[in-house]
Amino acid sequence: MNRLVILLILLSAVLFTAGCTEDADNSTDAQQIQVSVVENLTALEQINTSVQEGPVLIKFGAEWCGPCQQMKPILSDLAAEYTGKATVMSADIDQSRNLSAYFVTSYIPDSFVVVGLEDGEYVYMQDNGNVTKDRFQARVLGVMDKQVYEELLDRAILYHENVNK
Repeated sequence: MNRLVILLILLSAVLFTAGCTEDADNSTDAQQIQVSVVENLTALEQINTSVQEGPVLIKFGAEWCGPCQQMKPILSDLAAEYTGKATVMSADIDQSRNLSAYFVTSYIPDSFVVVGLEDGEYVYMQDNGNVTKDRFQARVLGVMDKQVYEELLDRAILYHENVNK
């Protein structure tokens, strides 16, 4: 009788543990798939190529920056949600010093949306729906709700569609 009880307890423990491990692995796989759609920005050519297809959301940050790390799931969600409509890129200021200097990044996280190239200059979407060549008028500093980035991307997509009719 004691052997049967012990055997049942061991069998229950194995089944319970196997189920928990399998669920944890599945959620990790789903997170890795989402994270992979955020492009690592290392060169201006990436922006130039992507902006021909649609708006490009760019976030400058760093591994050591807590708020930048808070943005990772937001960027992953946006990248998955806007696949085929917009590109989401992330650049590390420590690894891409030339890009950081080019865009004069002094505070992180620093995000903005590029909607085009005009006379060799980037055109940026402002949160009010207007476009500008002045990145400082179009940047989003700090971590905002996902809705802020969605509204900005939605405006940028409409702008891109109207310009390319």
